Amino acid sequence: MIYNFTHFGIVLLSLLPAFASAQTETVELSLEQSLTLLQSGNRSLKIAGKEVEMAKNEHQKLNAFWYPSVSASGAYVHMSNPVEVRQPLNQFTDPAKEYIHSIIPDDQLISSLLDKIGQNTLTLPLVSQNITSIDASLTWPIFTGGKRIYASKIGKTLVSVAEVNREQVGATEQAKLIECYFGLRLGQRVVEVKAETYNSLQTHYEQALKLEQQGMINRAERLVAQVSMEEAKRELESARKDLDVAAQALKSLINIEDGKDIHTTTSLFINENVPSAGYFKEMIPYNNYLVNQLKLQENIADNQLKIGRTGYLPNIALIGKQTLYADGLDKYLMPRTMIGVGFTWNIFDGLDREKRIRQARLTSQSLAIGKDKAVTDLQVGVDKFYTQMQNAMDNVKALNTTLEMSTELVRIREKSFKEGMATSSDVVDAEVMLSKVKTAFLLAYYQYDVALANLLSLCGIPEAFHQYRMDGKTEIL
Repeated sequence: MIYNFTHFGIVLLSLLPAFASAQTETVELSLEQSLTLLQSGNRSLKIAGKEVEMAKNEHQKLNAFWYPSVSASGAYVHMSNPVEVRQPLNQFTDPAKEYIHSIIPDDQLISSLLDKIGQNTLTLPLVSQNITSIDASLTWPIFTGGKRIYASKIGKTLVSVAEVNREQVGATEQAKLIECYFGLRLGQRVVEVKAETYNSLQTHYEQALKLEQQGMINRAERLVAQVSMEEAKRELESARKDLDVAAQALKSLINIEDGKDIHTTTSLFINENVPSAGYFKEMIPYNNYLVNQLKLQENIADNQLKIGRTGYLPNIALIGKQTLYADGLDKYLMPRTMIGVGFTWNIFDGLDREKRIRQARLTSQSLAIGKDKAVTDLQVGVDKFYTQMQNAMDNVKALNTTLEMSTELVRIREKSFKEGMATSSDVVDAEVMLSKVKTAFLLAYYQYDVALANLLSLCGIPEAFHQYRMDGKTEIL
């Protein structure tokens, strides 16, 4: 880029008045450095990262069904009366009396003794009135009809969905950063153009003032130069205000302190060697983040359908119990260790399984239709951004010739004005036209870069932007 160093010094001072203050620090920032700051401090990316961690945690929760469940329980029980076995003794004494009578028919003494004994009841305590126990229980599912397998697959897919979402957020934030960064770059270059125009019209006004004093032009010609100079000054101030807004947007995105001024070091560019629109359309079904998320959601719906079908099968589990401490309960009544196998089989649940299966099938069909629609809509988006790039390139090609002619026209008009062959209005018109052409030229570069960033983000290859930029042509005025 070729500059007039005298003008460049004036422009630099007008662009960065904050240099006059010792409290303001200027930061030179490239696009790559901005991307690094974005990845380290952007809140949207941090939120997406936390969502990935949450999905991984959910996956681990679902994997917990593969492991046994061990629990401990304890209780103290006070009963209104102990548990006992009571047995009347007459069932033993009556047969004895019959036997004695068969041997000694007239016996009275032994029979009376047996009658007294038979009136009593034998009491055998089993469980005391107060019971304390602490038990450990184990349940280990060994067959669930495949529920655990499909649930684990769903958990793994949820992690993939969160990771794709994080990639999508990263691509979106990168496109936003490129728009903000190059928006600031555009604003700085426009301020340079406006400052050059103002300096040229100021020089022209000084020349007109001298010529008026020498009687070579009239007062009207000098007023035209003065009015044009003031208008250029207002446009320069307006451009500086727009520049402040663009700088604030970039600072907010990459978390840079407000007290710092940013000087962009990466130029706007255009790369004419971009593949056709069809090349980018072919990437949509495979690389686009939304399409990939819908594919993963289809996978989840398919596994949910399989889980619904496993509802017709029984669940079999290994069960065990170990009494760690017991008081008031004898071992011969309740063994301390038990182990076994049990099953549960839901025979009828009010058609809930059938409804779940139908719901999962409908969800899968809806996602398939949504995925096809998304591919079609996103390919239309490819056409939109690609057309914006083509229009920007066409504008640059057309403006290249216009820029050369406008620059030459300014030179001729200024020379003719000095020789008295052109009016002040002619010089002003040429300067204003050159300023508009330069601004339109820079704007076309900016529109190309933003469209390319959005296109690559849409196709799921935001990292390709760096290579396209390195192979492109930077803005030259």
